[in-house]
Amino acid sequence: MSAPAHIAVIDIGKTHAKLALVDGASMAEITVTSCQNKVLAGPPYPHFDLDALWLFVKSALADMQASHGIDAISITTHGASAVLLDGQGNLAAPMLDYEYIGPDAVAEAYDAIRPDFAQTGSPRLALGLNLGAQLFWQFQRDPALLARTAQVVTYPQYWGYLLTGQTACDPCSLGCHTDLWNPFTNAPSDLVAKLGLTGKLAPLRAPSDVLGPILPDLARALGLLQGIPVYVGIHDSNASLLPHVQAMQPPFGVVSTGTWVIAMAMGAKVAPLDQSRDVLVNMNAYGAAVPSARFMGGREYEILRGGAALPPADNAAIVQVLEGKIMLLPSVISSAGPFQGRKMGWADGHAPQIGNAEHSATVAAYLALMTKTCLDLIGQQGAIVVEGPFTRNMAYLQILAALAGPSRPVCAATSQTGTSTGAALLATGGLPNPPQLQRTAIPAWPEIAAYEALWQKRAALGAI
Repeated sequence: MSAPAHIAVIDIGKTHAKLALVDGASMAEITVTSCQNKVLAGPPYPHFDLDALWLFVKSALADMQASHGIDAISITTHGASAVLLDGQGNLAAPMLDYEYIGPDAVAEAYDAIRPDFAQTGSPRLALGLNLGAQLFWQFQRDPALLARTAQVVTYPQYWGYLLTGQTACDPCSLGCHTDLWNPFTNAPSDLVAKLGLTGKLAPLRAPSDVLGPILPDLARALGLLQGIPVYVGIHDSNASLLPHVQAMQPPFGVVSTGTWVIAMAMGAKVAPLDQSRDVLVNMNAYGAAVPSARFMGGREYEILRGGAALPPADNAAIVQVLEGKIMLLPSVISSAGPFQGRKMGWADGHAPQIGNAEHSATVAAYLALMTKTCLDLIGQQGAIVVEGPFTRNMAYLQILAALAGPSRPVCAATSQTGTSTGAALLATGGLPNPPQLQRTAIPAWPEIAAYEALWQKRAALGAI
């Protein structure tokens, strides 16, 4: 069976939603369109504007069909999210924004029932970053919600449900620090029963399964061909990982960048991992456990640039930062990442002016050091492939390459949206060509080792 000519990929990130049309033969992106992923303040609590996203998805599908034609649809989304459906297939409750503080109010009660890290590979996270904590809080604040909930559908499959009328969960999304999944047995954790959700998780399906054909009335409304297959879909960082799993031999690492920076180490040992450092066990598209670590790098970058367009950091600016020990210490967002609870600060009070090259270089060094820390925590070895927006930050790539050294070469993926390629692969069954990677040369910066050592020491102590 030949691959679909054109695959439309619905890609819902935490900050932006995208629709990419991918060529099934070359895996090149033909066109990409995007919109902001807005969070509504409430009532009843901060929640994602699923109606606005659905209008965007339908409009983009219709436009891409009219301009190029669509032969298949695949889906990828951010993690830490699920949709609760009632018996009629409607929302039983709005989809909670996982950055809302609400679940912290019942943290003690939730901690009393959540499984150990040894069972789930899922660290205890703040806010609603553990999906189980979200559900526990929602059921506590609305005692009728559990009875009203007929099915829990992980987030990629919600969009598949709207397209096909069929429900599912995928293991990659269930395995994304939800507390609901045991990655070592590929089965639900004890928490599912404790939450009263036995029998309410939508059927488990592999990401590459066909969820179903598009609904006939929807196809007609959008001008799509009848019977277009819609694939089950996948968690976004695992979508970024998939092309490299198919093309490379372990050990290697993939750094998926966006709102979150997710570091994944193929071929590394799963244990021991330090759950206090925001490390976890992910599930890849083939159901294998993958040591992972993350921090909110894209969000931190946006905060650090303060609305200004940061200029590129040239070699002179980077050397000035390294020699002058100009440092930004973690964490810009202290609720996640390897230095949780640490409050950001500029070493010795030296804060470069936003918008100059020195500031850009210091921000790039901070992001590279946070990435290197994540990779080291999960025992990553071999090549490091960087996906997503950070591939356009040459200073970040150069500093990461200098930190990692020749035994761990840093390569930038050339795809605009690495998640789209991975999600499209679900519809093709295999990678026609290896991903295009651009190797980053290792700069001659003798100061980098001392800079890293001092940064790590001061970061560990929380000393500014």
